[in-house]
Amino acid sequence: MTQTNYKSSSSNGLRSWLCASLFLGLVIACQTTAHAQSTALRAARMLDVVSGKIVTDAVVLIENGRISKVGSQLPIPPGVEVIDLGNVTLLPGLIDCHTHLLMDFDVDTGDEAINTLLVVSRMSTAKRALHGVMMGREMLEAGFTTVRDVGNSGMNGDRALRDAIAEGWVVGPRMIVTTRPLAPIGAQFGPLTPETQKIIDQEYAVVSGVDEARRAVRQAVYDGASWIKIIVDQSGRTLSPEEMKTIVEEAHRMNRRVAAHAMEDAAVRMAVEAGVDSVEHAYDVSDEVLKLMAQKHIVLVPTDGPLESYNMSDKGTPEQREQRKKTLMSQVEKNRDRLSRALKAGVQVAFGSDVYYHFPGMTRGQICLLTFRAYVDSGMSPLESIRAATINAAELLRFPQLIGAIKPGAYADIIAVPGDPLSDIKALDNTVFVMRGGKVIKQVLPKQTSRNSNTK
Repeated sequence: MTQTNYKSSSSNGLRSWLCASLFLGLVIACQTTAHAQSTALRAARMLDVVSGKIVTDAVVLIENGRISKVGSQLPIPPGVEVIDLGNVTLLPGLIDCHTHLLMDFDVDTGDEAINTLLVVSRMSTAKRALHGVMMGREMLEAGFTTVRDVGNSGMNGDRALRDAIAEGWVVGPRMIVTTRPLAPIGAQFGPLTPETQKIIDQEYAVVSGVDEARRAVRQAVYDGASWIKIIVDQSGRTLSPEEMKTIVEEAHRMNRRVAAHAMEDAAVRMAVEAGVDSVEHAYDVSDEVLKLMAQKHIVLVPTDGPLESYNMSDKGTPEQREQRKKTLMSQVEKNRDRLSRALKAGVQVAFGSDVYYHFPGMTRGQICLLTFRAYVDSGMSPLESIRAATINAAELLRFPQLIGAIKPGAYADIIAVPGDPLSDIKALDNTVFVMRGGKVIKQVLPKQTSRNSNTK
């Protein structure tokens, strides 16, 4: 978690900070539907992610979309609707800090640059936002009640989706959005002809120089960004240290945190030295830079997956497919080593899936859940991996009192799974109950709802 305090030297600066804080609070608050009725959830077990302990015979009392009381065998007031979930484990709603809900690639089409080009040139932002409605619903039903969507959403399609969910027009997770990522010339596209390069502006805010960098931050905030995303390095193209420092300085002045896409060690170092709040990916980061991240309380969002999370194309000869598998396995092992070293260095980790493709027979949310397996394979305990997607993620997003834990005052974002996820992380693959903001979104178990008649 970043510990930096952003101070203003003038009353105008303080006023801007307070207004921005109020705005962010309203964004997340308006995405929880208030419910006048009182509800009680009852289950065999509940995971307290803060203490790491299992609470047996758990009861969670909910009023107006928020948790009022939590405990074992709590008395339930008369007239309260009781949802008895039986032999399941309750957990806080999961948080994914790196999603792309308006992207859905076909791995057989080509690499990421080609897929991006096809999506941007063939689909309007409106159509992508409608597609994002489906992706968001799939994420929510898998147990992700909050996401930070980090761009690749056309011209502010992520904001449109966020607002549609907040207004109750569609059902989806609570969204924190970045709008268009700030990027060097060319952004994440491959080579384009001069005539087609203008397409880049539909997906990225290209900056060249500190003045453009500062203006791009202001534009993103105006467009509705609650975070700023920067592309530090891509195919040898990088932002300059001066541009990055300007972006971070301006974002923090406007009470926005900064997420940095950085792959190579030099890029991660530049991002860390510039004072970003989270580093995404960091596949080739050195121990020295990881130590610096820990010292500066910069969060790592490792977008890792097990081998089965990579949608390997069936194209080519058996030999070519086998070679692709070996290449992917090498990357998986490299990711495991990086995350293991980060944990040893004391770097805070927040969950991020970075899924932007589809598997036949799997929803977007089901694919994202595979990231937990990669974390555990890298040496995280099941509890640590769950904390990455709950309390750690909530801290990173600046809402630790509202999301990420089942506790009084927090939003009633609660999921349930059979079995014990602390002994087998794969238990998270089978979410049988999802509540967001006190509203039941999914209940696979036989419905056992009653009205408590206890008059004591």
